[in-house]
Amino acid sequence: MTPFGEKLRTLRTERGVSQKAMAKAIGVSAAYLSALEHGRRGAPTWTLIQKIIGYFNIIWDDAEDLARLAESSRPRVRIDTSGLSPAATELANLLAESIERLEEEQLRRLSASIRAALGRSG
Repeated sequence: MTPFGEKLRTLRTERGVSQKAMAKAIGVSAAYLSALEHGRRGAPTWTLIQKIIGYFNIIWDDAEDLARLAESSRPRVRIDTSGLSPAATELANLLAESIERLEEEQLRRLSASIRAALGRSG
């Protein structure tokens, strides 16, 4: 499941909306919505994000947060380290070969460390 898929499922279940009803309202299939929630589909288009924001009547910061989650929810990531340092290539390969062995708390700590190094909140 992607961060966006998790948030989408939470919004939908908190409001007691079925996948079928939501899918019909925003103009997608229930199968697509399920795949989006489970991370079997990539990040949604900006247009679809806007439909979801409108469907749930999400405003301001919450709408920005949802859009940010969508941007960071590509289940298949490709990292091109050509032209970067050997350390960058090593890090990319280390993550690629071992990310599935890390526990959720370890992943959160690593993400927080990288955000801090980049000067980003999140």
